[in-house]
Amino acid sequence: MAKIDLVRNLGVVAHIDAGKTTVSERFLFHSGKIHKVGEVHDGETEMDWMEQERERGITITAAATTFEWKKHEIHLIDTPGHVDFTIEVERSLRVLDGAVVVFCGVAGVQPQSETVWHQADKFKVPRLAFINKLDRVGASFPAVVADIRERLGANAVPVQLPIGTEDAFNGVVDLLTMKALMFSGDVTEAPAVEEIPGDMAATAADARDQMIQSLADLDDGIAEKYLEGGEIPEADLKAAIRKATIGVKMIPVLAGTALRNKGIHPLLDAVIDYLPSPADLPPVQGVDPRNTSEKLSRSPKNNEPFSALAFKIAMDEGRKVVFMRIFSGTIEAGAEILNVRTNRKEKVARLFRIHAAKRERLEKGVAGEIVAAAGLKDATTGDTVCDPKAPILLERIDTYEPVISQAIEADNAAAKERLDFALGKMAEEDPTFRVKEDTDTGQTIISGMGELHLEIIVDRMKREYGVQARAGKPQVVYRETVLAEADGTATFERDLKEQPIYGEATCHVKARPRGSGMEFKKQLPASAALIPDVIVQAALQGLKDAASSGPDGYPLEDVEVTLTHVAIRDGANGEIGARAAASEAFRRAVQAAHPVRLEPIMQLEVTVDDEYMGAVIGDLQSKRGQVQDVTNIGTKRVVKAQVPLRQLFGYSTSLRSATKGGATFSMQFGSYDTLQSA
Repeated sequence: MAKIDLVRNLGVVAHIDAGKTTVSERFLFHSGKIHKVGEVHDGETEMDWMEQERERGITITAAATTFEWKKHEIHLIDTPGHVDFTIEVERSLRVLDGAVVVFCGVAGVQPQSETVWHQADKFKVPRLAFINKLDRVGASFPAVVADIRERLGANAVPVQLPIGTEDAFNGVVDLLTMKALMFSGDVTEAPAVEEIPGDMAATAADARDQMIQSLADLDDGIAEKYLEGGEIPEADLKAAIRKATIGVKMIPVLAGTALRNKGIHPLLDAVIDYLPSPADLPPVQGVDPRNTSEKLSRSPKNNEPFSALAFKIAMDEGRKVVFMRIFSGTIEAGAEILNVRTNRKEKVARLFRIHAAKRERLEKGVAGEIVAAAGLKDATTGDTVCDPKAPILLERIDTYEPVISQAIEADNAAAKERLDFALGKMAEEDPTFRVKEDTDTGQTIISGMGELHLEIIVDRMKREYGVQARAGKPQVVYRETVLAEADGTATFERDLKEQPIYGEATCHVKARPRGSGMEFKKQLPASAALIPDVIVQAALQGLKDAASSGPDGYPLEDVEVTLTHVAIRDGANGEIGARAAASEAFRRAVQAAHPVRLEPIMQLEVTVDDEYMGAVIGDLQSKRGQVQDVTNIGTKRVVKAQVPLRQLFGYSTSLRSATKGGATFSMQFGSYDTLQSA
């Protein structure tokens, strides 16, 4: 078991296709964890272990593994780059101490790299940037560094310079040691340390000077030595870079091409030199669940009370495994821990250290580690688990609302049971996946973040659970709102033998700004003071019940609802009466306030060659898209637009045919807006 300052919890994040998984595979090979290098394009990688990942050549789930490098224990998570699986990245970043962000040397900062970057900013995660694929035609290290500075607003500081471009890329200049590291391209060989090529001496000296100036702006010690004009020792520079990186004040930039085995050794060294151990970070903050105004913190020490965050649920041969990051204290197999959300104790049956799809048994997990636990029945993503004697509630992980749904049905009654079981297990694993029964049609409706997300879920059900199910066409998840304001009044009266029921209610509804949510309040006349509070609460509950769906049956949003009158009759059951009357009054008010349907609008970004740009923009306009911006990246154009989701089903196929396969796109949910008639 490594000492805590020799541990690194690290994520590899990037846009789809920038080369994250290849970087992760090389890490494992060089550390001796695997003895054969798997390639994404051959479907043979360790980290993409799901069949669906190997077939599609993309990463779907965040895979965790542990390996050693120079006496350090590195816990690595390879995350997905596809926007449909953004929750996987978000929940990984929440529990990691550092990240390697991989950029493509040709495409630079791509849409999903921006999303990931902002997620890392949100959790203040220290980062290294690795510019990959520098052997490709059109690759440019300086252009990507400039791109990171401009588009991400990051203080990107190169600590290396590539030697040679495109096919001739074969080494890097280390600006700290001022030596050249030459790569043979053989996966088993360490880089050879040589003198800097003569024609690069001046460029390298300039780049080192710029690096030192950047550090001098952040570090007084370096600034003094720089102004004195003396030679600054390598150890001082390393310490200054480490401090600035951990403080998220600078991003060291490294160069390489993972597929050709160039640049991986120095990148692993940089992980150890510049990214934090759990001990370098401030104590994790939380609150006392019994009194949420009382702030608590836990230091990453083994002698503190145990606290951990469950950040991922996976099913392993039908059994539930909970991935957790231990922030403080230790945990042993067989221990009882408290799930703060349910306020129940649970027993950890077994502990594991994970290596992609394989695992090794652990007797004990310690502060700073990422481990997997079996036996926790109720834990879900974002739950805090801790020592029952010292409860603490850590900040939850945000989840996203699904924007697309489709009906799914089993072939027969026996298969229906298996289908429900499989869907329940998957909803437990994935907080962005929802399952519900449509009360009108009796159909099972599944909802997710995009077409690919739902396609993978249906595919996994067949393979992992043996459930043959038919999925309908994807449907958009609509919402409803009102555009005007109106009142509604209703009286509810029923004569029952035991006790009559009576209630009357009036409410006022009006539109709220888009995205501001629902608001319920009461504004009753002074005479209503005689009405028992339980009746008023029942009427408010009636309003809330009715607000769960609008006239077309979709959830309502952005409406202010005010209860303005409620009355009951002596001798009648007023609670049921007021609740039913308020529900009906609300429905009448909404009908009178000009109800409309809202649809999800997606933020779309298309990267395309100049010659096809007209075709792409024309196509987007025919889909009622609004083009907001067109920018240049190298020789390509980037078109940003807002387009209704329902117009984008099958967009990848139509884009490929319009551009002869020469364009890529990414989209993510933007906002809900009024549905235009097509």
